[in-house]
Amino acid sequence: MRKILVLNGPNLNLLGQREPGVYGAATLADVETLCRDTAAKIGFEIDFRQSNHEGVLIDALQEAGRGVKAGEVLGVVFNPGAYTHTSVALHDAIKGAEVPVIETHISNVHARESFRHHSYISPAAAGIVVGFGVDGYAIAIEGLARKFGRPA
Repeated sequence: MRKILVLNGPNLNLLGQREPGVYGAATLADVETLCRDTAAKIGFEIDFRQSNHEGVLIDALQEAGRGVKAGEVLGVVFNPGAYTHTSVALHDAIKGAEVPVIETHISNVHARESFRHHSYISPAAAGIVVGFGVDGYAIAIEGLARKFGRPA
């Protein structure tokens, strides 16, 4: 069964306690359960990861790119957190690995502080889901599957 990598950037390990008015009460473990359940309904497995370290995220994207080429991975649902607004390196990793990425954000970043309005990830992403709370992860998984194919 092919996998979808769900990759989470810095501070997402604090879901459920960090700014619940912005990010809601769901924990990262709740998000993982949502992702696994959503993927299972459409015939995929989930590889779920979180890191506060940019290099670890780059390594995961490159690994996913190799998995796509090998037919083992469909693509990546990626919430890069604050790296969205700062990381050319993550943009370059997505492009270089030739990995389909759905950029995902829990909050509507365009309705927040102006520094959150620009994304270095968006130009490299195959799609973007913002502002649907943690349900955005399920939307992104389903969108990735619709855009890049159902399981073989």
